[in-house]
Amino acid sequence: MMQFFIPLRKIPSVTQQGHKISTTGGKKRIHDTAELRTVRQLFRDHLARHRPEAPLEGPVELYVVWCYPATKTHPAGTWKTTKPDTDNLIKMVKDEMTRLGFWLDDAQVCMELNAKCYDRISGVSFRIRSMAEYCGPGEDRDPGEEVCERSHTLLADPEPVPEKGGSRDE
Repeated sequence: MMQFFIPLRKIPSVTQQGHKISTTGGKKRIHDTAELRTVRQLFRDHLARHRPEAPLEGPVELYVVWCYPATKTHPAGTWKTTKPDTDNLIKMVKDEMTRLGFWLDDAQVCMELNAKCYDRISGVSFRIRSMAEYCGPGEDRDPGEEVCERSHTLLADPEPVPEKGGSRDE
């Protein structure tokens, strides 16, 4: 398992969606803005210090917590419920982690927590591990089975829906 924190004075607000579209010779071209290139480089520089010796293989669990500076109106320990969206924040970071060799392909990330909150120290916290760590030696059960079983249990309706005309209270 790898765990590390990248301290940042300010969490960048530019995300993967910071592309520009230009037309050259009648063809549309998508390119990164200067600001997006700068943010990519910032994360690349910080993440490079933590890259594993070899890429993780198989299923990977990724936990990322974006810690924004706490204020009087947003005290430490409270959730950030405003933009940017967590899915926009994580995409660029996962792409850079792939380029740096944390894993072979970001499609390997099959369990993910991506949260944003306010804290006394601003930055981004990471926890990355191979999901093979869930199974001890000699266990032949895929850890994904248990996770999937648990999710099916949580999603299951505890009571059957009554047929038309009936109610659960009858």
